[in-house]
Amino acid sequence: MHRSRRRGRGVAVRPAIGAGSNPKDTLMSPFDFQDQDPTGQSSPTEVALQSLRLFGPRFSDDETDDRPFPDERQMQGAVADMFDAVVSCVSDSPAEADGDGLLWGLVNLFHRAAERLDHELDDNVVAQQSAHAHQDGSEIKATELERLIARGQILTGRHQVLETLRDLAADEFRRATHDAWRPKAGSLTNGRHLTSALIDSRDYIKARQTSRLKLLAPTGTLVAFSGGVEYQDVAPIWNVLDKLHGKHPDLVLLNTASPTGADLIASKWAQTRQVTEVTFKPDWQRHKRAAPFKRNDTLLDMLPVGVVVFPGSGVQDNLSDKAKSLGIPVWRGG
Repeated sequence: MHRSRRRGRGVAVRPAIGAGSNPKDTLMSPFDFQDQDPTGQSSPTEVALQSLRLFGPRFSDDETDDRPFPDERQMQGAVADMFDAVVSCVSDSPAEADGDGLLWGLVNLFHRAAERLDHELDDNVVAQQSAHAHQDGSEIKATELERLIARGQILTGRHQVLETLRDLAADEFRRATHDAWRPKAGSLTNGRHLTSALIDSRDYIKARQTSRLKLLAPTGTLVAFSGGVEYQDVAPIWNVLDKLHGKHPDLVLLNTASPTGADLIASKWAQTRQVTEVTFKPDWQRHKRAAPFKRNDTLLDMLPVGVVVFPGSGVQDNLSDKAKSLGIPVWRGG
């Protein structure tokens, strides 16, 4: 079916050159060339070339993307520019009150993107395991496995870029607000020093699982900490944690993670000293009023070498009593 043409846009019938007409009358405008295609569609080649001119090269999951990833210096400069732009925009205006929230959201942008890509990495690991299990020596199966390996390497590199951007943004957030950045939920791990130089699928799967265990279940000397939500004396908490850190350089802090008070002070100590912190939050939806006490049981199941307790409520007393019954030393601060 031919599309109807707008009046004046069709190709006019003109007399041939030499038939008493002006040669200029036979020249067609760019619109005339466009309308000569009765279907109104460009060829696939023209569409591809136009897309390349507008957007540059784009790669599907089945193609190998050999472009280099940005280096850390490039990312650091880009993140610093983003933060400078936001700060300069809201400074000296009523919007300055929203500045910290905007900067927090900027870090969270990279954090959530890395989390989403993490799911794709997990799916890729499962796909590689399945491809290994179904290898039959055929070229089709071997090619599919190679494609999954290449895809996994690209995903790992992209994930590291997002984590690096997140970590750099968290550093900028600390400089701008004088506070440590924390996600509302989930874990926060530093991936800047991981490598994506993976050659074989088995090595890739092993490195992927090992790196996650190392980050999310760190080895070290476990020390539990809990304190009241209204406790505000910073110095005693920092002093005792500094002493423990001096005695145990590989200290991992197990924190009962109240959003205010002693737990927050201990969390900021861990951020400042770059000590790994594992937070144990009550599951109110599942355990209702018993949630803090169930949380204490979960924490003590980790078998810390000691428990530091600062004044609080019956929750801290419960943790202290249960630790003593298990033979775990308890240090009470004031």
